[in-house]
Amino acid sequence: MNDKTTLPLEARGRRLMARAEGWADKGRWRGYAYEFLWFGLKQAWACLFGGALLALIVGTYLFWPENSLISRYDFLVIGALGIQGLMLAFKLESWDEAKTIFLFHIAGTVMELFKTYHGSWIYPEDSVLRIGAVPLFSGFMYAAVGSYIARVQRVFHIGVKHYPPMWQTYLLAAAIYVNFFAHHWLPDIRVVLFIATALIFVRGWFWFKTDRRRRSMPLLLGYFLVALFIWIAENLATFGRAWTYPDQAAGWQMVSFSKFGSWFLLMIVSVVLVSLVHKPVPEDTIRASEDG
Repeated sequence: MNDKTTLPLEARGRRLMARAEGWADKGRWRGYAYEFLWFGLKQAWACLFGGALLALIVGTYLFWPENSLISRYDFLVIGALGIQGLMLAFKLESWDEAKTIFLFHIAGTVMELFKTYHGSWIYPEDSVLRIGAVPLFSGFMYAAVGSYIARVQRVFHIGVKHYPPMWQTYLLAAAIYVNFFAHHWLPDIRVVLFIATALIFVRGWFWFKTDRRRRSMPLLLGYFLVALFIWIAENLATFGRAWTYPDQAAGWQMVSFSKFGSWFLLMIVSVVLVSLVHKPVPEDTIRASEDG
């Protein structure tokens, strides 16, 4: 990927990286440190929307004035729209990524309406900008996951090998999404879904570029790590009372690690939703374009 297909600020960052490579080349451990540093910075850049929204949630929880003219939840809606608008205005996000966020808004809001109706979690504060029991900022939290998945593909030049047929991923994602609703009346089949996910993705690998070398990782391991970080972010969001689970009604406590399984399955749905806009790129295609 060259500067012509890269968002402007990212192109400038890559030019700065090229200048720092001379320092990294002077020693083996310098090279490792340099690559690790840029891996973290690139991950942070891919998380830009979600990180800004999470900071807004925690910051308003800690410092929100009691006599404010609007509710904190309504301010979060305005703030999330502002973050989105600024990212597009300053070309920190592409319009394709904005389309991905819109898909997540729809899927996330439908799930929120259903889950809050059944008492899976609640939004404890009042607001005007809401649908039923669901404040409108909640859709942006799902969108943050979609934004990350879309951005990380571009930021790390991700390519895949042995990615499963798309029809299999569509069926799997549909089954996972339906089970999020159906398990309230029918047996919960998430164990079957975990097994199906493992069978479908077990051969898959993704390749990424932090510095100049392309590294690889099994797809399932990558999904596991992303789900883990989402669970950590969920703990911060519930600390900021973006929403609360029934066992947090008397006061905040860490979210049960059992929720990690739900986030892992939601990760699969997220990856498939993003693939509707950004098709997985074969690693061989990326290597051929770089060689050319």
